[in-house]
Amino acid sequence: MNKDENHSDTCMDEPVLYGPDLIGKHGFWTILKEDYAANNRRWAEPGFRAVAVHRFGTWRKVIKFSPLRKVMGLLYYLMNHRVRTVYGIELHDTAKVGRRLVIAHQGGIVIHRHATIGDDCMIRQCVTIGAGATYDISEAPVLGSRVTLGAGSVVIGPVQLGDDTKVGPNAVVQTHIKPGSTVFAPASRVITMPKPKPAPTPVQDVE
Repeated sequence: MNKDENHSDTCMDEPVLYGPDLIGKHGFWTILKEDYAANNRRWAEPGFRAVAVHRFGTWRKVIKFSPLRKVMGLLYYLMNHRVRTVYGIELHDTAKVGRRLVIAHQGGIVIHRHATIGDDCMIRQCVTIGAGATYDISEAPVLGSRVTLGAGSVVIGPVQLGDDTKVGPNAVVQTHIKPGSTVFAPASRVITMPKPKPAPTPVQDVE
């Protein structure tokens, strides 16, 4: 994974900004260029396109001219609908996403509309970041910075994943995770079935 050299001056303890605050401070194009570099500089990658549409949806909220903001809102809706239906990536502009988010693959990715994702995180295919029952903001997961979610992993409910957490493939997280932890799913079991016994030879009646 390539990272933009321009972010090397980012202080590790600098507070993470999200949404309009992030765009307002650093600018839409600066944040988008960082995302582009983090996603291997491939414009055609579905993951980058999903992130770019999210950034666009966030940027249009800082537009002060109301008619233009409404037009950009309609354009965002159309692009987001395409990302969801074509790429299978559900990422709403209401989610709080930090800098340089990497979505490594596509398909089956669902992110709670009020989820919080820190800087330099990676999400792989078939990942769910969601709530148990509602879209309420209090039910949304919070991911720290540099969190990696493996393929098929699930993060459910109002849980917090600390910085530098790694979640392995198919693992289910339903509790708070301390920074620097690694979460694995239980290992697969190999079950050897007994060989079927041969059917008994039928006994013929002898007269």
